[in-house]
Amino acid sequence: MTDTEVLRYTAFSGDPNGGNPAGVVLDASGLDDAAMLEIAAGLGYSETAFLTAPPEGLGGPEGRSFTARYFSPKAEVPFCGHATIATAVALGERIGPGELLLATPAGTVPVSVTAEDGRLRATLTSVEPHTEDIGDADLTEALAALDWPRADLDPAFPPRIAYAGARHLVLGAATRARLADLDYDFARLEALMHRLDLTTVQLVHRAGPAEFHVRDPFPVGGVVEDPATGAAAAAFGAYARELGLVPDEAELTLHQGADMGRPGVLTVELRAGDPRVRVGGTAVSIA
Repeated sequence: MTDTEVLRYTAFSGDPNGGNPAGVVLDASGLDDAAMLEIAAGLGYSETAFLTAPPEGLGGPEGRSFTARYFSPKAEVPFCGHATIATAVALGERIGPGELLLATPAGTVPVSVTAEDGRLRATLTSVEPHTEDIGDADLTEALAALDWPRADLDPAFPPRIAYAGARHLVLGAATRARLADLDYDFARLEALMHRLDLTTVQLVHRAGPAEFHVRDPFPVGGVVEDPATGAAAAAFGAYARELGLVPDEAELTLHQGADMGRPGVLTVELRAGDPRVRVGGTAVSIA
């Protein structure tokens, strides 16, 4: 394991001090699960991505298809958006822009890497998403753990669990001040999230027709908050379209991380006739 090259990138920002840091291991062929978890825990980032050879029959461009797995400091997760963006940019720097195909535990995820204004940008396409209701008792427990009165919820955003590779509870904040004031009961929220199999809680405030501010508590991953969450952005895009909050075809801008001092920008693209959600952003190596 001492010979394993572990790269460090931050995703959804062109500034090493912004966005969400991720570990990237482009060749994890010599690592077992315990070694991957040890590397992820040692880095301490919300997730680290590990690439190995693609499964037989995956298809995709030759030399540009891989198996991808994601580990938080505590456990493996089925999918991670920011680590996918970071990995795609790292690959793009080494093998050039173009199409990638990743076999993840959540399903097959295509990723496109393009060069824009001298910088690489990656866009992932989610697995097919869905949403589901959350029981009133579970919602009450989530709000209690967050210390949010029900009156602070935005009634235009019905609480739902949304999935686009991982499960996220979506809650709308009535004001930007409510979103900015995040001080929650870590253990209590973690216990609820484990019971509901949630990856993050996606807290959202609408700033405009296609512009949103978001925050993502992530206690199940061993960190208080995720600075930029691509999987949650994909889930939110599906949620917003399904509930008619945005058109069937739209490009949404999500601002995340500013309240943590790590601002980032996530672009969410919805296409009419395609249930999948595309999430894009830049990434940059952390020295």
